[in-house]
Amino acid sequence: QAQLVESGGGLVQAGGSLRLSCAASGITASSNAMAWFRQAPGKEREFVAAVGRNTVFTRYADSVEGRFAISRDNANNSSYLQMESLRPDDTAVYYCAAARSGRLSDRYREYDYWGQGTQVTVSS
Repeated sequence: QAQLVESGGGLVQAGGSLRLSCAASGITASSNAMAWFRQAPGKEREFVAAVGRNTVFTRYADSVEGRFAISRDNANNSSYLQMESLRPDDTAVYYCAAARSGRLSDRYREYDYWGQGTQVTVSS
């Protein structure tokens, strides 16, 4: 059974950093595009970043471009989101996702597998 488990969330002050991890089991991560989405209270789930199967191609939301970096380790069936210069409006539950299609889509409906999410709170 496919499972994605996120870790690394927490409380951080504005300007700080966090690194989120996503451990995949039951699927071969290297066969999927991996992505991160986030959802703040009262808002829709939004795309953050995605990385292709071979790690060469990445895609970012405009709001995080230059501050966040997505990566993956296919040998360990994992993906990561390094977040720098965090702002209060980055506060949300962050979700790991995987797409069998391999496409770096910004649409959450195109992703087949999802984690349960990890809370990131940025204080001002």
